[in-house]
Amino acid sequence: MDLGIEGKVALVTGGSHGLGRQIAITLAQEGCKVAICARNTELLNTVEKELKTISPGSLGIQADITNIQDCNRFYEEATKTIGPANILVNNVGGTKGGRDFDSASDQDWLDTLELNLLSTVRMVRLVLPEMKRQQWGRIVNIASIYGRELGGAPTYMASKAALIGLSKHLGVKFAPYNILVNSVAPGSIIFPGGSWDRFSRNNTPEDVQDFINRNLPMGKFGWPEPIGATVAFLCSNRADLVTAASINVDGGQSHSLI
Repeated sequence: MDLGIEGKVALVTGGSHGLGRQIAITLAQEGCKVAICARNTELLNTVEKELKTISPGSLGIQADITNIQDCNRFYEEATKTIGPANILVNNVGGTKGGRDFDSASDQDWLDTLELNLLSTVRMVRLVLPEMKRQQWGRIVNIASIYGRELGGAPTYMASKAALIGLSKHLGVKFAPYNILVNSVAPGSIIFPGGSWDRFSRNNTPEDVQDFINRNLPMGKFGWPEPIGATVAFLCSNRADLVTAASINVDGGQSHSLI
């Protein structure tokens, strides 16, 4: 299936490993020129080289997306080098500080909201004027099934739920400009260095298997490629009627009806 995005310029935050890397690679394979950002320069350079073998116009820019100056610099350097942004994928996310309500400080809440929500707000602000001028744009925000139902740290759940709500609002508000905004809610996706990789290494095989038996109907953790494929579809001309949606990619893990 031709997704119709060859030659489009895509910005992907947190693109040096895991889901961000796979999303960037999938978009490059569809012919997009992809700019990624990440804090880790070594990983960033490795993925940049990988992307360039697929789509020569791609590049990596070292940036901490929780820093407003770095957000601006990533956007400005990327668009100056490879052109105006047609696609934005806000992939950066995680949990900062205490993972339990009783142990999470005010700063932990603020830091997690900064990482999962405010970084997205800032990047969307940057790309919207040009997307409105073009009358075409695709924005995909990587949320989590734990933004839709119980699971994970409360700071993480609250910030991802807010991200899903923001995506709904933006998808409706900017639909008249043909700017489609959706969120993708992955389940337990395993990749090197990720949280579920650490869970698997830090627990006994029996405990890991028990988690799988109780939570994962397919009998295994998810993997990054289906996330990349889903994002690429949402960024395409084939998804022209999909906006303000939150799409689970979780192998049946989640239990919510909506």
